[in-house]
Amino acid sequence: MTRAGTTPAAGTATPGIPGGDAVATTTADAVSWIQSLFPTAGAKLAASVLATAAVVALLVGIRRAGPLLKDRFEGRDLAIESLQATAAAATVVASGLFVVVVWEGVSLLDTAVPSEVFSGRNVARTVLTVGILGGATLLTRLTKRTIRKIGQDRTALSDHQSEIAHHVVQVAVYAVSLIVVFAVWGVNPGSLLVGAGFAGIVLGLAARQTLGAVLAGFVVLFSRPFELGDWVVIDDQEGVVTDITIVNTQIRTFDDEYVMIPNDHVTDTDVVNRSRKGRLRLNLDVGVDYGTDVDEAIEVAEEAMRDHDLVLSVPEPHVVLTGFGDSSVGLRLRFYIDNPSARKMWKARTRVTLAVKRAFEEAGIKIPFPQRELTGRAETGGFRVADGEAVEGSGRDRAVDAEANGGRADGGPSGDGGGGDGSPAADDAGGDDA
Repeated sequence: MTRAGTTPAAGTATPGIPGGDAVATTTADAVSWIQSLFPTAGAKLAASVLATAAVVALLVGIRRAGPLLKDRFEGRDLAIESLQATAAAATVVASGLFVVVVWEGVSLLDTAVPSEVFSGRNVARTVLTVGILGGATLLTRLTKRTIRKIGQDRTALSDHQSEIAHHVVQVAVYAVSLIVVFAVWGVNPGSLLVGAGFAGIVLGLAARQTLGAVLAGFVVLFSRPFELGDWVVIDDQEGVVTDITIVNTQIRTFDDEYVMIPNDHVTDTDVVNRSRKGRLRLNLDVGVDYGTDVDEAIEVAEEAMRDHDLVLSVPEPHVVLTGFGDSSVGLRLRFYIDNPSARKMWKARTRVTLAVKRAFEEAGIKIPFPQRELTGRAETGGFRVADGEAVEGSGRDRAVDAEANGGRADGGPSGDGGGGDGSPAADDAGGDDA
């Protein structure tokens, strides 16, 4: 190795380090003393095994001491973790140097490595590089805790978004640190950036779709259209979000199928979040007979919905009219459920349907089914019955589900569905018996 004040092979004198000769002499004496303690191969092997065991024991002790120190010194987690990392690194380095000295590896290292490597300037650069990278590591730990604290205190970021933000900051800090390290070692980062630029162009052309999905992943993570556990509809896929990565979003459908959707597709299509506000409004359509008191039917339906435990009281369930149907007045029942899920939605719809049906039956409110009247024309001989006799005049009969016989009855043409007596309710027009 090159000592302080010696001339390296290149012929350029290396500036001496103050006190370098004394340090070198002391180091050489310490190395000789350690080697004299283990003269044989067996002693060296035993020393190596003991050194390894000591390193393992110290690392375990350092790790277990962390929680104890954090409990005793609250609010100093970062300092304690930094101290742990420093102690662990020093332990590993000291053990490695000890093994190298015991096996007389210093002379081998001096022979294998050029002396210029151990010049004072390179040693200073190495120490500065280790300091820069160590400072970057401590800075990333600090930013991680800061981001996590902001997310917990202000609920501005979810856990997943906090983790992504930490990784982005971590990459940025290490990138700046590497640029500084290159400057310390006299490496021009411009040439590296030019090469990285060409590599980026080639990579962008080769993996255009993947990079698009990655960029869309950051958009999804920070725009927060949905979070883990949300019930969403993405294009024609519906389910619960189980995972969000940089590349894709995973949902579990209600058939217990897992669907992976690329994030670029997520940002290019409509996304419906059914559970964003923690509640969901459900609509249920029903019809009542034209002869029914509509106000009474609305009151009965609303009361039936209020008595259900799955229906939220605020906002109150209510009923709106949807219009006049062929055989009924349309009502739409609107009610809300909290913490919506597909299972809870179908359960609420089923129970509300049963409750409203029972309430209508108890109140004597009729829910009509589709019907149609058929009228035979007199000029065609009226309807023809099974015994072949013709019915004169405008005799009428009711046929449930006229579509089954094509709107005709034994050759008689079908009339309109309005009925002969002008009544809007088809089931109220009895007509003349054939």
